[in-house]
Amino acid sequence: MTDGLDGWNEPRRHRLWPLRVVLGVVLTMLTCGLPTVLLIGVLHEVAGRPTVGRLGPADAADPATRAARQLGERIAGQLDRQAAALLGGDRAGFLAVAEPAAHPALTRRYAALRALRVTVWRPEPTGLPATVPSRPDEWRIVVRFQYCLVVPGCRPSPVLIGTRWRDSGGEVRLVAMEESRSAETGTRPWEISELVVAVGPRTVVATTPALRGKLPGLLRQAEAAARVADGYAVAGAPPDRYRVFYAGRAEWLSWYGGGRPKWTGGYAVTVGGGHHEVVLNADGLSAAGADDLLRHELTHAASLPERGYPATSTWWLVEGIAEYAGAGGQPVGRYEGLAEVRELLAPGGGWNGRLDALTPADDAPARRVGGSYGVGYLAVRHLVDRFGEQRLLAFFRSVVHDRRSPDEASEQAFGEPWSALHDECVGSARAAAG
Repeated sequence: MTDGLDGWNEPRRHRLWPLRVVLGVVLTMLTCGLPTVLLIGVLHEVAGRPTVGRLGPADAADPATRAARQLGERIAGQLDRQAAALLGGDRAGFLAVAEPAAHPALTRRYAALRALRVTVWRPEPTGLPATVPSRPDEWRIVVRFQYCLVVPGCRPSPVLIGTRWRDSGGEVRLVAMEESRSAETGTRPWEISELVVAVGPRTVVATTPALRGKLPGLLRQAEAAARVADGYAVAGAPPDRYRVFYAGRAEWLSWYGGGRPKWTGGYAVTVGGGHHEVVLNADGLSAAGADDLLRHELTHAASLPERGYPATSTWWLVEGIAEYAGAGGQPVGRYEGLAEVRELLAPGGGWNGRLDALTPADDAPARRVGGSYGVGYLAVRHLVDRFGEQRLLAFFRSVVHDRRSPDEASEQAFGEPWSALHDECVGSARAAAG
């Protein structure tokens, strides 16, 4: 699922730790120059794409353009009024710009955004309205909404949403607000689901009303995971808030486009503005497993560059550092994936021994996936044991953020050639697996 932008990935997936024994499932995704598997599902809704200002260039000689520009001005005014109503907690005002038929969907969206404590909601039309085919009385315009959650001064995340309008009786009214369907990120939870939300000092956690009872425990676990993940912010301050969405079975298939590999238990999606939004698969995830998974995914959110990581060749490092954080400092011998690592390292295990070829395929068996994550973890653990966390983080930043080769990064961070350290890492994984 590449997003078509050079050097970017799709969301990443993480495994369901507690299901390793019960279901043999493993997961995690992120974004990169590939589709995202950490799911960093990338995406600047408008990254790299030019946007047009509200009015566009003047063209006094074209009556159709003048009429569209005037209509666009009126739509922009309605959008601004709606934004002010949303931020001011005025549901009636939020709905007032729309036709009655649009009210149920808009009411749900309003409630979800208010529950998420939206602090910035800035509509930016991306051109002039155009007539809707087969509906001559309707106009459509794509709007770039910039939003912040909880924190007023955040760098806003952008989302592109199609809107449809009807001009009747001299008043322009909203007919529908469509779902965003970007190839990079997909539909946000607040666009399509009713949400209940809990907010802590470092995290905001949301789920559906059916799973409301899980919120208090999830918030405690997310806050604990955030304290760990903060230590992996290798390029500046940690996220202002970690955004976590706990998905039921139906939501798992629809939030951010769905379509994850069967072994996925969680992922982190890049949504722009320096933010990543984490999704956990509630189906089969135990409370104990959520601790590891949250540490893993929030570490992705803290450590990854906004544009994703450069290539599959760095997958082992990206996932390895998240697995290291997820393991919570436990001894290597207690790592749950050692059996899968042993299978992967055995003759005929399907891996050629190169860390840059460790990435599992989307349709790989769960135990092959588990072995890949395990080798990544053991490689990172070896580097930490030899050089300490700070030098490992320097190596990570150089490779993943600055996009230097492992050879160059190794000399800078460790003072040793990568070829030798690579073989040490693989040898350490073999020794740990027994």
